[in-house]
Amino acid sequence: MESAIMDTGDCQPLYHSIRDYYEGMHMRIDQQIPMLLVQRDALNEAIVGEKNGFHHMPETRGLCLSEEQTVTTILRRPRIGGHRLVGIRTQPQKLTRRCEVTAILVLYGLPRLLTGAILAHELMHGWLRLKGYRNLSPDVEEGICQVLSYMWLESEVMPGFRSVPSTSTASSSSSSHSSSKKGRTSEVEKKLGEFFLHQIAHDASPAYGGGFRAANAAVNKYGLRRTLDHIRFTGSFPI
Repeated sequence: MESAIMDTGDCQPLYHSIRDYYEGMHMRIDQQIPMLLVQRDALNEAIVGEKNGFHHMPETRGLCLSEEQTVTTILRRPRIGGHRLVGIRTQPQKLTRRCEVTAILVLYGLPRLLTGAILAHELMHGWLRLKGYRNLSPDVEEGICQVLSYMWLESEVMPGFRSVPSTSTASSSSSSHSSSKKGRTSEVEKKLGEFFLHQIAHDASPAYGGGFRAANAAVNKYGLRRTLDHIRFTGSFPI
């Protein structure tokens, strides 16, 4: 549990570092979107409450909310008592719609890099909504969100690895900024990150896996900005 993100307070520094990562790529998000860590049942309830829920996987671990809901968030991390987790403290939180995105929810108790990858993915959903991208097909929206998740993971596991062709010079400066703020990644965490990268790259699902591979090919060929512009005007990836 040492590297796991266990409550909403624990997750705020990671969340803000990922927002900084977006800003480093000239994708600043001005709106203050609440980010809450939740239990599985609270996440499932929130999914049911969303009108636009057709993109979600059977085992959803994160959600970008656009509806007003009351969500039960984790305020205090549980501790191990005997053979189970005890002492968890939760609190209902009313989410008010002030813009196209009301909150980002992430399942609690996941490793830091996986939590961050989910946050980077969901934050891209938020960015797309706030920037006016509408009615995207699941493979396009989930695909480009997975690319941002993958890029962030790369910046943590292999700082400076992905450079100009796919993300412009902003990405390399953003990745070095991100890794320098965080400090060195341990070998164990690096191996875990490489596993998460492999999972994204080889996902078999049409939207998340096929979408990622199509989006990644476009970003590698044309760069992130041109790919996003093409998506805005055509709803598809450039070929």
